[in-house]
Amino acid sequence: MPAFFVDNVKKYRKQVLLIIDVLLSAGSYLLTWMLIAGRADMNKYFSLLIASCFFFVCCYAVVFGLMGMYDSLWRYAEIVEFFRCCVASIIAVGIFTVCTLFLYRDLRIPISVYGLSAMFASVTTLVVRLVYRMYRNTKFQNLGIQRTRALLVGAGDAASTILHEIQKTPGRDLHVVCAVDDDPAKIGRMIMGVQILGNTADIPTLVEQCEIDTIVIAIPTLKEADKKRILGIASKTSCNIRILPDIVKLIADGSDLVSRIRDVKVEDLLGREEVELTSRTNELITGKTVLVTGGGGSIGSELCRQIATCAPLCLIILDIYENSAYDIQQELIRKHGDNLNLKVLIASVRDDEKINSIFEEYRPDIVFHAAAHKHVPLMEDAPGEAVKNNVFGTYNVAAAAEMYGVKRFVLISTDKAVNPTNVMGATKRICEMLVQSMVSSSKTTFVAVRFGNVLGSNGSVLPLFKKQVAEGGPVTVTDPDIVRYFMTIPESVRLVLEAASMATGGNIFVLDMGDPVRILDLAENLIKMAGFTPYKDIPITFTGLRPGEKLYEELLLDEEGVEKTANAQIYVGAPLKMDEELFFERLEELREIAHTNDSEKILEMLKEMVPTFKHEVLTHDYE
Repeated sequence: MPAFFVDNVKKYRKQVLLIIDVLLSAGSYLLTWMLIAGRADMNKYFSLLIASCFFFVCCYAVVFGLMGMYDSLWRYAEIVEFFRCCVASIIAVGIFTVCTLFLYRDLRIPISVYGLSAMFASVTTLVVRLVYRMYRNTKFQNLGIQRTRALLVGAGDAASTILHEIQKTPGRDLHVVCAVDDDPAKIGRMIMGVQILGNTADIPTLVEQCEIDTIVIAIPTLKEADKKRILGIASKTSCNIRILPDIVKLIADGSDLVSRIRDVKVEDLLGREEVELTSRTNELITGKTVLVTGGGGSIGSELCRQIATCAPLCLIILDIYENSAYDIQQELIRKHGDNLNLKVLIASVRDDEKINSIFEEYRPDIVFHAAAHKHVPLMEDAPGEAVKNNVFGTYNVAAAAEMYGVKRFVLISTDKAVNPTNVMGATKRICEMLVQSMVSSSKTTFVAVRFGNVLGSNGSVLPLFKKQVAEGGPVTVTDPDIVRYFMTIPESVRLVLEAASMATGGNIFVLDMGDPVRILDLAENLIKMAGFTPYKDIPITFTGLRPGEKLYEELLLDEEGVEKTANAQIYVGAPLKMDEELFFERLEELREIAHTNDSEKILEMLKEMVPTFKHEVLTHDYE
């Protein structure tokens, strides 16, 4: 079809549609007269036929125009548009009937003409619009596009919208074969021509029967627990799993629905509800000078992002690594511009003189101490560096906080501090003991927040797995039975801020980490999400537990106990009683030993200071 013709049709679509309706209504009216021609004298009715046909066509054209039938985009037409077309036909025929009964009293139009002409005109105008819509919605199917066979999870409004967009838009690469829904009333029925063949438990069977390549979860309001359950079922298949995010956010973005269907993230498998900051947290930060040590790291940088949204008087980022500090600085400048008073300082927490000068100059109100060496295997080989940085870096910052009147000091701790089996965990336990020891003699509120592994952080296993998958494997897992608690970086930081706002001094807050996750399951799901089959496309090898590594992590010491807080995701452990004078004497001994770099003596002193420290090297051999 010539391009100029198509362009002109699009340009004058209203006029073209009006002409089509005129021809259809005229044809319908004349067809009715032809059907009764054998039973009536057409010579007698000829002049009436011509006049009434013109009037019939005018009624249709005027009523259709007034009811907006030429303004609708019929390729997007829903049932309401077809209903409006039927109503417009009825009104047009009604006006025509009433008027002709008064205009043609001498020679009346046969009654059958009214009924048949109305039926023919309504049907033909509707059929033309339906055919046009079907043509627009299905023409791309013949373009030779190789499309992915998909199973839709959910048969609600979002699923209907997705199917609409797939049908109406050329080039979509999805071909929805079937759907599932947990509503028993929907099973066996159809949605936009797609049959609902079962519930979510039937996904593995349907994937095999229908040769499905991709599973699309089309329930944007799905609760996290249900999402985790469905993803667990879907991950048993070899399909690529994709998910539709929050539909409210999509509307705000102004994006079409299908283009925003995203791949499933490992975070989705945790099944954790999103944490919202309360007004109490905003009050803690707003108008205050806040210092974040280790502000360029994964946890520290996210702390800076969320603190920046709470309108602090000044945000100070302190880090020894200038590249990461620069990255978060530029990100915050791009996002907040002049609305954020931002200072970036390059310094080591080991340098007590530099730390004191920073506190003296900026006088922070709140300190979040996230700077630490966190890599467990590396710290096993360098216990002296772990002690210098973790223990005495914390000591320097905490002492400066007390000296310069900081209102609140928050230590970022770890579950590895509980009954530690590695140097890193032991040093973090001493840090917890340190801040608890400083409470009694200080006006500063000292607290620690303890949580498990953070997905995507610099020390997390997830980045390593992603690199290994990208390189074609193998993916290395230490032990098939090893489990860890996980949460996302934004979630952990929100809970840290919430816990900080509750602090009364000496508390160790413990974050609800949910259910433990088997690392092997994490590796297998990550491989599947990349479109590969575990053990077939990407091998998984077991390397044995590394020095200082546990099969299971703990969040509380037996003697700490736990109490609930106002936030259901935060618990507080009872402070332990300890001999503070003896603790600080041993701390000075540890300082001297650390500077000798004698690893054996450092380990002995750590065991003396942390009675629960069991430094065991566990290894397993796997063929």
